[in-house]
Amino acid sequence: MTAVPSQTDAPRTIVIGFRRWRAWNLRPMLRAQGGTLRFVRDVAGAQAHGPGADDRVIVWGAGTPAGLPALIAHSGATLVRVEDGFIRSVGLGSDLIPPRSLVFDPCGIYFDATRPSRLEQLLAQTAFDAALCDRAARLRAIIVTRGLTKYNIENPAPPHWRSHGRQVVLVPGQVETDASIALGCAAAGVRTNHALLVAVRAARPDAFVVYKPHPDVMAGNRRGALAARATHGLADHVETGASILACLAHADELHTMTSLAGFDALLRGVPVVTHGMPFYAGWGLTHDCAGDHPAHRRRGRRLTLDELVAATLLLYPHYWDPAKAAFVAAESALAAIASERDRLRASPAHDRHARGFWRRQGRKAGVLAWAWLGPGLRD
Repeated sequence: MTAVPSQTDAPRTIVIGFRRWRAWNLRPMLRAQGGTLRFVRDVAGAQAHGPGADDRVIVWGAGTPAGLPALIAHSGATLVRVEDGFIRSVGLGSDLIPPRSLVFDPCGIYFDATRPSRLEQLLAQTAFDAALCDRAARLRAIIVTRGLTKYNIENPAPPHWRSHGRQVVLVPGQVETDASIALGCAAAGVRTNHALLVAVRAARPDAFVVYKPHPDVMAGNRRGALAARATHGLADHVETGASILACLAHADELHTMTSLAGFDALLRGVPVVTHGMPFYAGWGLTHDCAGDHPAHRRRGRRLTLDELVAATLLLYPHYWDPAKAAFVAAESALAAIASERDRLRASPAHDRHARGFWRRQGRKAGVLAWAWLGPGLRD
């Protein structure tokens, strides 16, 4: 079972710089860990609370607000970075849908390959026993059978491309401003969707290359779209309808910079080529083109797929059940996500929920209104 933060020995928690909608969405999860919770705008606000060695300071992702290192050094407080988990929700985070899983990392963060994260430490050091690996294998079977991904909103219909017998290479697009690219790809390596397609075409000149834009880009929430002319001669097909899972079911190989789609592919037995250093690279399960990256040199251990799953989905994240207002086991959370996704697919509102622009904007406006007009966030 994933260790759930204790409510009896939890330190005081000071959260720096969360946007109000994020603070509103995450407050129940942070409060469930016990202790006093404070949301502040910046490091000065945190300093005003006089943090000490028994306290923890939380920031989102890989961000380092001005003055944060000095605050941590002088106070002795524990710095914890928080991010969405790998199977997050039914709906996009960029649509302000609350997460069902979070990671709390006191070392780094999983997508920052410039330094070890707690996940990397787990993968490098854990003695994976048979019981844990068996549990991971069962969880992986649930994920594959139920067709779960990070956001769980895409159309499950199969793709309609025709490869005419050629090897199908799937290339998932990424949000090019994401920290996972800045921190997971070498400065002189592949760092854009266009550069990735160029590298794939050079490596697989005879393949049928399918480019799939990122869902946040498709939804209009993030930048990173490639113009059709930019894919000409590089991709044989641009897939904008079928889900990543439907594409994987018809792919022979996946190439990526740091996309979570590579992890989805590994779970389903699809060979993966990495051009950056995502958390799942460097453990002997992928073909890594960035072998000179410092993270690759740190990750010398060879893992089985179930060991990778055990650390990534059982030991590292915490899973949340909003109905119970409590942390739960991974299996329980994934079952709830799958059930919610299935109910939504069976409803007439499915397409509007997943892709309807105005419906999504209205839902986001509701979250923002509650965040600004609801009870105060300074507990």
